Amino acid sequence: MKAALEAIREKARKELSEIADTKALDALRVQYLGKKGELTAILKQMGSLSAEERPVIGQLANEVRAQIEQDLEDKLASLKTAMLNRRLEEEKLDVTIPGKRQAMGSQHPLSIVLDELKEIFLGMGFSVVKGPEVELDYYNFEALNLPKNHPARDTQDTFYINENILLRTQTSPVQIRTMEQQKPPIRIIAPGRVYRSDAVDATHSPLFHQIEGLVVDKGITMADLKGTLETFVKALYGEDSVVRFRPHHFPFTEPSAEMDVMCFNCQGKGCRLCKGEGWIEILGCGMVHPKVLQNCGIDPEVYSGFAFGMGLERIVMRRYNIDDLRLFYENDLRFLNQF
Repeated sequence: MKAALEAIREKARKELSEIADTKALDALRVQYLGKKGELTAILKQMGSLSAEERPVIGQLANEVRAQIEQDLEDKLASLKTAMLNRRLEEEKLDVTIPGKRQAMGSQHPLSIVLDELKEIFLGMGFSVVKGPEVELDYYNFEALNLPKNHPARDTQDTFYINENILLRTQTSPVQIRTMEQQKPPIRIIAPGRVYRSDAVDATHSPLFHQIEGLVVDKGITMADLKGTLETFVKALYGEDSVVRFRPHHFPFTEPSAEMDVMCFNCQGKGCRLCKGEGWIEILGCGMVHPKVLQNCGIDPEVYSGFAFGMGLERIVMRRYNIDDLRLFYENDLRFLNQF
């Protein structure tokens, strides 16, 4: 039995030297030290030994087991080191190779002009206010002097979630919420997305952006409205810009007007850009209707105000001479890379 134990030790040592991976190493461990392994089989024969041989053979068997276990641990450490070195060699990175330049994005044309408009109005003392795009019918229509079944609602048909909840058609609800929560003086602009159920074409989209403004204080007149908007246009298009106001009708303002800018291409003579009119409509405006002030808890006998609203897309199209609104939403890099 002594000779058999020595033979197992030598055989295990020789086979360990030829092992090349951990899977074969585990198989070797089972072969010698498992429940049915070669060393275990020898130890099961200990009962047949005499009392004098048993301690001697037992000591040798323990030495052989300890030796094989130590050799297995050393081989496992060696294999792990070899695997790590191989991975480091295969996955090494040459830091001297020039890196790949990442393409840098740029602002969308709508964002470029919106930021400029904000700066103009902030410079005149306005604050920027935002509100929910999913709005109540009351704030979107009723508080703005547009009760249910009012014919003016037809031009602002939108997307309804239910009878009283809808996607806002304008940012005017932000004005109502501000007047409810803040006492005059008020001077705000409200930019944001709005929705109307329009068919998509070169000048219409079911989603677009508006910028509305509101001023409420004591003694506010139409002269303040005209002066503010003329200052805005000159800051946006240049000091030589000319504006005109035409009477119009909006349910939430009285009196109401449309503001036009003299065509910068033909200087009022008429051309393709202005469709022969010499003027380009840019926004709607007017004095806040007394009933709207009352709806918000503001006394129209003490306070007055003006409001205006413009489509951001229309402003941007005029700025960059773009003739198709759909270009803003198609994510075509050939278009966007120009800005």
